[in-house]
Amino acid sequence: MRFPLLISALTLASLAGFMTACATPMEPVAVEVPSLTACEGPRPQVCTMIFAPVCASRADGKLETYASGCNACADDQVSSYRNGACEDEGSTL
Repeated sequence: MRFPLLISALTLASLAGFMTACATPMEPVAVEVPSLTACEGPRPQVCTMIFAPVCASRADGKLETYASGCNACADDQVSSYRNGACEDEGSTL
């Protein structure tokens, strides 16, 4: 008679611990939003051949990948850029 009661008590304790673990709130995950760098005048006329892709925002609102921030700002149609290639080439902001 004691054995089934002991098994029931242990099962209930295990379920209570499991349910408590599921109800524990998780800490929010911080998502880093890449910052934009504005293109300011005077615009570059010559850029080095360093490849460090950036995603630039053009005057028509479309995104385009350039080889570097210098190459992006050399284009008069670009207003700003962020580090890293564009994920959705040609999409708008």
